[in-house]
Amino acid sequence: MILDLPFIWAALIAFVVLTYVILDGFDLGVGILFPLFPARHDRDVMTNSVAPVWDGNETWLVLGGGGLMAVFPLAYAIIFPALYMPIMLMLLGLVFRGVAFEFRWRSGRWIHLWDWGFSIGSMVAGFTQGIALGALVQGIKVEGRAYAGGWWDWLTSFSVLTGVAVVIGYALLGATWLNLKTSGQLQAHARRIALVTAAITVGLIGVVSIWTSTLNPVYFERWFGFPTAFFSSIVPLLLAVCSFGLWHGLTHDKHLQPFLAALGLFVLSFAGIGISFYPFIIPGALTFEAAAAPDSSLQFLLVGAVVLVPIILIYTGYAYWVFRGKIDPQEGYH
Repeated sequence: MILDLPFIWAALIAFVVLTYVILDGFDLGVGILFPLFPARHDRDVMTNSVAPVWDGNETWLVLGGGGLMAVFPLAYAIIFPALYMPIMLMLLGLVFRGVAFEFRWRSGRWIHLWDWGFSIGSMVAGFTQGIALGALVQGIKVEGRAYAGGWWDWLTSFSVLTGVAVVIGYALLGATWLNLKTSGQLQAHARRIALVTAAITVGLIGVVSIWTSTLNPVYFERWFGFPTAFFSSIVPLLLAVCSFGLWHGLTHDKHLQPFLAALGLFVLSFAGIGISFYPFIIPGALTFEAAAAPDSSLQFLLVGAVVLVPIILIYTGYAYWVFRGKIDPQEGYH
C-alpha cells in the first residue's frame, strides 16, 4: 500500500495547530480576563492555575511552524510574506506575556505593570492569530510560486472580525478553565463571564461562518450545495449540541462540562475550516499536494514525527494529570 504522504502530513499539521489552539487558548484567555479580576489574590490564583502547563502548551506552536516549513516549504514561503506583520506581533505578544508572567511574581513594586503586560500580550497574541486566520480564509494572492499581494492585504474588516472572535473565544476558554480549576467567588465570577462570552462566541461563529461562505464560490458550494451540504450540515448541528452543553453546564454548576463544551466549539470550528479548505493549503491557489516537499523528505520527517509527537502527547497528558483538581488559593507559584 502506497501512503499518501502529503495528506498524512496535512492531517498531522492540522492536528498540531488544533492542539496548540485548544491548549494555549485557555491560558491566553486567562491573561485576557485579567482586567476583569482586579484583586491581586485572584490574579495570583489565576496565574497559578496555568503555571504548570502554560509554557509546555506553546511547544505545539513551534512544532506546527517548523513542520510547515519542513513539509510544505512552498506554502511556508507564500504564507509568511503575506502575514509577516501579524505573525511578528503574535510572537512579540507571546514573548512579552511570558516575561510578564515570570516577573509579576518577583516585582512587588511593578506588579501592576507586569499584570498589564501579561494581559496585553495575551490579547495581542490572540487577536493576531485571528487576524492571520481571517487573512488566510479570505485568500492570499499568488502568482506563479510567490506571494503577489501587498503589505496590508491581511488587514480587512473580515480579518479584524476573526481577530475579535478569537479573542472572545479565548476569553471563553479562560473563563471555563477558571470555573474548572478555582472555587468560591473567583469561580462564580468566572462562570458569569463565561455565560456572556459564550453567547458572544456562538454569535460570532455564526456571523463569521456566513460571511466566509460569501468569500469564495467553493466555500458556498461546500456548505450549501448538494450533496455536500448534507454532510457539512453535521458541523452546525454539533455546534448547537456543544452550545447547549456549555449553557447547561454553566447554569447547573458543572465544572468540567463547560470547559469540554467550549473546546468542542473550537474543534468544530476548526473542522469547518478544514471542510472549506480541502484540498487547498492556500485557498484557491495551492493544494497541499503541490506544496509538499519530495516524498523522500516526507518519509524521513515522518519517522521523527511518529516518535516525537506521541512523546509530547504523553508528557503533556502526564503534566495535566499531575496538576489535576482545584487550585488551593493559599498555594504559591508552582
